[in-house]
Amino acid sequence: MAMEVATPAPAPITAPERNIILAPATVENHKKNRIQVSNTKKPLFFYVNLAKRYMQQHNEVELSALGMAITTVVTISEILKNNGLATEKKVLTSTVGMKDETKGKMVQKAKIEIVLGKSDKFDSLVPPVTNGKTSEEVAKTETEAVVVDVQEEAADT
Repeated sequence: MAMEVATPAPAPITAPERNIILAPATVENHKKNRIQVSNTKKPLFFYVNLAKRYMQQHNEVELSALGMAITTVVTISEILKNNGLATEKKVLTSTVGMKDETKGKMVQKAKIEIVLGKSDKFDSLVPPVTNGKTSEEVAKTETEAVVVDVQEEAADT
């Protein structure tokens, strides 16, 4: 005697399935304004100026480094704070396991992350980014944009 087992028919698909991963906005923001500092690749003031630019764009910057580059991050942070450009928001220290490139074994490396925010005086001390234009060219471009807006509004009425 054979027994039949009824299997239900699959439900029709009415809409395509999507896998959506929601992440907090702060995680995305940290990636955009993070500078990973090396003490061998770029000069110190490259990172100081880059941090200023990131603070202009994002209102804060996260400086991070491993091992011997930690002193460089601390120096960058102190330069920005002592010049009245930044305030310290957060300092995190940890150790991370990494594979040593020369010996091929796992080693523990010290890690630091320093989050700096714009100081109250930042905007008065650092000129705005002009993309290579003089202040007169920037003013002219802004004036032209206002004139075009006014003309478009007049044409709509």
